[in-house]
Amino acid sequence: MFKKNRQGIQIKSPEQLQKMREAGLVVGRTLDLLKRSAEPGMTPLDLDAIAEQAIRSEGAVPSFKGYQGFPATICASVNDEVVHGIPNDARKLREGDIISIDCGAILDGWHGDSAVTIGIGEVDPKLAELMRVTEESMWRGIAALRVGANLSNVGHAVEKYVKSQGRYGIPQEYGGHGIGTEMHMDPWVANHGKPGRGPVLEEGMCLAIEPMVNLGTHRTRVLADEWTVVTLDGRASAHFEHSVAVTHNGPWVLTALDGGEERLAQLT
Repeated sequence: MFKKNRQGIQIKSPEQLQKMREAGLVVGRTLDLLKRSAEPGMTPLDLDAIAEQAIRSEGAVPSFKGYQGFPATICASVNDEVVHGIPNDARKLREGDIISIDCGAILDGWHGDSAVTIGIGEVDPKLAELMRVTEESMWRGIAALRVGANLSNVGHAVEKYVKSQGRYGIPQEYGGHGIGTEMHMDPWVANHGKPGRGPVLEEGMCLAIEPMVNLGTHRTRVLADEWTVVTLDGRASAHFEHSVAVTHNGPWVLTALDGGEERLAQLT
């Protein structure tokens, strides 16, 4: 049985949260491996093969592969690609590139979903700062996940931080989502907006918090492959994501190897 609240949002029991944590750790360990593996000369398809082997070696199944026809284990979005990049071997990663790697896994029927953006070798300081701002905005959003708070507080925290750091663009049509027995569930989680609106957060909710931040305009377009989203001005974009459980003790970051303790302690 899967409990839902009045808004139809899935509420997990403590036992189900532990299952979510196990799936999240598969994703966290896979992304950690990919961060250590990525180097100039590799292709996104090389990273995809590493990810699939890592996920399946833990008895899990890639969430993305076959999802609505998506052909790969990870989304690999390079430079001006915002999200949903399809891994291919048409180009090799070069020194100075940045790549967003989005990864999901299913274990015992439960999903984990997380993303990181990393630099290949030494990157331009503006790109390094873009990645820092995006990751920090994610943590600000995660810190807003408190029992009794409104969902829109998350997007407000993300947007407030990003705007405080400079002239960046936040794509309006993409955001986070509920997660559990399905990868994408209600509610949708915007990366912008006013606080104090939307559903009230309850213990047992699980949400994927995933800001995308562009170096230039917030406007995007989808390529002919019908998946890859790119910035309209051709400037770089970064993307970070964690799956997080709402608990009475605060956010529990299911896809972070330490549960998010270190970063959340710094924010509180």
